[in-house]
Order: sequence, then C-alpha cells, then structure tokens
Amino acid sequence: MNNKLFLTKSLNIPKYFNLSFKIQASNLINRRLLSNISQVGSSNYSYTYPKSLLGLPETRITRLSNGLRIATESNPKLKTATVGVWIDAGSRFETLGDNGTAHFLEHMSFKGTNKRTQKDIELLIENIGSNLNAYTSREQTVYYAKTLTKNIATSIEILSDILQNSKFEYSAITRERDVILREYEEVQKMKDEVVFDELHKIAFPQSSLGYTILGPTENIKNITRDNIKSYISTNYTADRMVIIGAGGVDHDELVELAKKYFANVPQPTNNKEIYDKFKNAKFVGGTALIKNEYPTNHIVLSVEGVGWSNPDYWSLLVAQSIIGSWDRTLGAGDQVGSKLAKEISKNSLANSFMSFNTSYTDTGLFGVYFITEPSSNLYGACKAIINEWMRLCDEDNISEEEVSRAKNQLKTSLLLSLDGTTPIAEEIGRQMLIFNKRMSPLEVDHLIGQVDKKKIAEVSRKYFINKELAVVGYGQVNQLDKQAHKKLADLMKSKRCAVN
Repeated sequence: MNNKLFLTKSLNIPKYFNLSFKIQASNLINRRLLSNISQVGSSNYSYTYPKSLLGLPETRITRLSNGLRIATESNPKLKTATVGVWIDAGSRFETLGDNGTAHFLEHMSFKGTNKRTQKDIELLIENIGSNLNAYTSREQTVYYAKTLTKNIATSIEILSDILQNSKFEYSAITRERDVILREYEEVQKMKDEVVFDELHKIAFPQSSLGYTILGPTENIKNITRDNIKSYISTNYTADRMVIIGAGGVDHDELVELAKKYFANVPQPTNNKEIYDKFKNAKFVGGTALIKNEYPTNHIVLSVEGVGWSNPDYWSLLVAQSIIGSWDRTLGAGDQVGSKLAKEISKNSLANSFMSFNTSYTDTGLFGVYFITEPSSNLYGACKAIINEWMRLCDEDNISEEEVSRAKNQLKTSLLLSLDGTTPIAEEIGRQMLIFNKRMSPLEVDHLIGQVDKKKIAEVSRKYFINKELAVVGYGQVNQLDKQAHKKLADLMKSKRCAVN
C-alpha cells in the first residue's frame, strides 16, 4: 500500500530487485550485508581497523522488566531521527490455513484505534511532519517513523497506540481485503517477485518458509478478525519486540518513553512448542516452470545457503561477491572483474544476472537470478553458472586479486549503506532480533577481512558439490525440463573427484 503518509510494503524479496541492474549490483551487497549479519568466531591474529571506522557512535541497549528491549545509536548533532518497533514475526510463523495474516495485520494497523480514527492518525502524522512506514517479511514485521527529534515522543506514542489498540473493525477489514487483493494482482506482474516466491516454495515445500508473504488469494478472502487477534496474541509479545532509535535520539529518554507507552505489552507465555514447529526448514529443491509467451525469460538457480549465525556465512558472502552481477550495458572488457560476466557476455547467454545470498534464522538460499531472450541458450547459461560455482571449489582457480576486490566491495558497500538514520535503524533492528546485540562496522570489517581463498574453496565444496538444486523458470522455458535439471545436477556431482 502506498500513499502520502504510509508506505506499507510486503517484502517477498529485497527492495533492490525492483531497481535497475546497475544499481542492483551494489545494492545486493548493501542490503544482504545489513540484513543477513551473522556471528563468526574470530581467529587469533592482530588486526588494525581502518581509521574511517573508528569513533563511530556506540549502540546502547536496555531491557525492561517485561522483556522489551530498547536499542539506540545516538548522534546529538542531528535534528531528525528514525524510531520504530521491530518484531520477530512474519509469514514464517503462520500455518497453511492462515498464511497471509501477518501482512493483513500490517495493513490493518493503520485503520484506526480505540482513541483515534484513521483520519486522526493521518492528520497528526502530517501535522508534525513525520513519515510513518511499515513492512512485512518472512521473519520480521517493522513499524517505524522518520521524524524531527522534537517529535520523537509523539511518534512513539502513535506507534504504541497502533500496535496495542487497533480496533480491527469488520468494515475496515472488508475494505482492506480488496486493497490486498489488488496488491496481490500487482505482485503477480512483478516477474522477480513471482520467481523468488516460487523458489521458496520448491526449496522449502515442507516448511512455512516456503509460504508467500501475502498468502494465497483464498486466504486473503477469508482472513478474519479472530485470525488477526490470534496472531497478535501469539507473536506480538515483549520478548519478540525491540524499540529502535537512530539519529537525534537520546537513549535514556527513549527508554522512559518505552516504559510509559509499552509497559503493557504482554510478557511471553510458554510458546516454545508453537515456535519449534516453524524451525529446521528442510531444503528439497527441484524444478518449477511457469510457461508462457512473456518476451523475456526469468530464471533462478539456487542451492541451500546458510543461516545468519552460521560460521560459513561470511565466506559465502565473499563468494557471492566474486560471482558478481552484470548486465549488457556494462560490457565485458577487462574492467569487468566477474569471470561469469565475461563468459555470459562472450556467448550471449543472458541479458543480465545477479548472484544472491539470502539468509534466514536457520537456513538460506544461494544462487543466481538471470534474464534472457526467448531464443537464448538457457541450458548454456545454467551450465556457465554451475561451472563458476565449481571453479570456486578449487583454491588454485581463485586469484588473490578477485578475493581482494570482492572483500573491498563488501566493506565499501557496508559503509555507504549506513548513510541515514533509517538504514542504521534497520540494521540495528534486524541484528537485535537475530543476535540480541548490534554488530558494529568494526566487527563486520574484521570478519570480512578474515576470509581468504582457502575458506572460499572450503565452503564452495561444502555447499555446491553434490547438493540439491532448485531451478525456477518463467517465460518460454521449455529447455529447462526434468532432463535438463538432471544434467545440471549431474554436472555438480561430476566435479567431486576433480576437487577432492
């Protein structure tokens, strides 16, 4: 949903997928680095941090008696701030029958509370010059406000009112149902969204991680007030919520506001059994083809990746950067570092491609998304991608130069992506929900610096060789039949003897 006051967006895949591929190449690293931070044990060796990372503001964290956490990064020089509530709740915590409830709830939260009508909320936000936003992902739901420092208290009170006192009137539910159904239709026009939703479905068919965020149309048509209230009581508990502030915000003042407006957020009951059933998603793989006469083909190849806290995360992230991203406008001269880009360009195998490394709590997806003409050699493009994966399995095939370049790109993108209070708040919010701490840019710089070509080869062998493969095709994709999938899977197996 979009209007001048509210941006309510479901995030099936990262926002940057809707940008041009030139921007995608850098944003892929930015958003994945920030949204998929993991903890890795450090090695015993001396390391000097870059001066550019020294002196950054600290992140302060406070926990209230009900389990609610407050985390801030303060910059007193700023007169603006981003404040919000990050919740450990998304479509992954739904059943097949109520899939779509988390996203529906996000929409309904702006439709009026016990003390304010929808119009009252809109006028108040407009009058203080703030911007209220929300989005839902597979594992998180976020409500936040960008505001002047002097209006932080008002913004926190509004967020508290929305999250704790929304009325969920039947008439509003009926109206919003139509809005979400139209949103569903718009999402189906976004080929990248469709392809990545289908990828999750075939990768994790036995897990709620395979569900879409909006849910199927049948569910959207039948979600009730009781479904919404039940989801809130189960998931919107103090231990699963973090209040975040970044910019011109005082930590102690935000803690007092949290005590004042969020003291009644319920403490958790014994929900361990409920949440355990959503864990341990099993990667299955397979092929899913959506055949039509669309003028371009959209293809994804993926193996299982890793969760945020997996010690292999950083090495895979550097491997993803080595594989890179490319489109035709970049050409394929010596200035293009990606070997896969040169191969794709030389043989006209695709119009563009992008490597991705998507992580969740306990698993992930690692692969390449590419776009071709209908007449292109789809199997040839898939083979080139797998050959690149296999190349990385042998340390002797990896140059020091490409490792250094990939690491520098990650470090640079990290710092560039922290330009503004909202991306900083998003980084803190995600990390607090994942690790119950904020990993500083110093730590991230250190962890990236530890990766070398030996580690890249080790994790590549671990996650590429003889592993299940997921293939999704949209368009004129008859080339990618079951026989093609078998040949590609065999190609991954055939490298075993060569690298072991």
